[in-house]
Amino acid sequence: MSDPHLNTKLFDEDIEQVPSRNGYGEGLVLAGEENKNVVALCADLTESTRTQAFKDKFPDRFVEMGVAEQNLATVASGMAAVGKIPFITSYAMFSPGRNWEQIRTTICYNDRPVKIIGSHAGISVGPDGATHQALEDMAITRALPNMVVICPTDAIEARKATLAIAHHPQPCYIRLSREKVPVITTEQTPFVIGKAEIYLDGKDVAVIACGQMVYRALIAAKELESHKISVRVINSHTIKPLDKDTILKAAEECGAIVTVEEHQIHGGLGSAVSEVVSQNYPVPIKIIGVEDRFGESGEPNELLEKFGLTKEAIIKGVTHVLKMKGK
Repeated sequence: MSDPHLNTKLFDEDIEQVPSRNGYGEGLVLAGEENKNVVALCADLTESTRTQAFKDKFPDRFVEMGVAEQNLATVASGMAAVGKIPFITSYAMFSPGRNWEQIRTTICYNDRPVKIIGSHAGISVGPDGATHQALEDMAITRALPNMVVICPTDAIEARKATLAIAHHPQPCYIRLSREKVPVITTEQTPFVIGKAEIYLDGKDVAVIACGQMVYRALIAAKELESHKISVRVINSHTIKPLDKDTILKAAEECGAIVTVEEHQIHGGLGSAVSEVVSQNYPVPIKIIGVEDRFGESGEPNELLEKFGLTKEAIIKGVTHVLKMKGK
């Protein structure tokens, strides 16, 4: 049984596709309308990161930092210290990548409510290649004390996440896509920081995904259903704090788990799920992601295929954990 709040065209070939970064741009303007203390800073990528609309509407609350990601973080921390709610944006490879130490020391150590938006994450950035493909960003942010880490599945959820973190008192990181991704949620789909959502119920295996991999998990689950395999699909959009209750309930009721992410298999969603499950209710787990290598140039769908982030890989992962489970 699928979530009634999902897009009714979920399994149609012509499902709408929009970059999740578009949702951030919309959400930032809404957050600015709600609260005059919301400010935005960018590192010379205003249009690409979809910060342009905020700049146009609130020019006196926007700061162009230029190609200076370390300053981007430290200036934002200072603004947060005097009551502002700063959103800082760049490509994820540069923020939180290049300025990780400044994020750690000036933002997280002081527990400043700076909102870090990493755009163009994952291998689906495409031809820009390994230097611009952030595959470690969730790992380096998840390790930081006080940091919230969110990976929205689509543009609608990205907008909701942007509005939600504007009200959150701690540092937050949102990971966004450059490429268009299927819009699988609706305005009615629930979104709460730290609360995973079950999009498809099932009892044989749980597939826990984030970002655009949630869509691929649902497609895989539909195919597996025709083979009499009941799959529970969970959108774990918040990597930290992880929804331990929903994940442990899935471990107990399904007895096997597959995780899927457009990120290194080390330190991301799969690692977070494994940490919780192994210490509380151990079951077979398969982590699907980028397997300890850098990205490369190519078209987005070609790269997803080459790196094994596909419906077929998820089905293979399900088969693997079911064998381990003894089913």
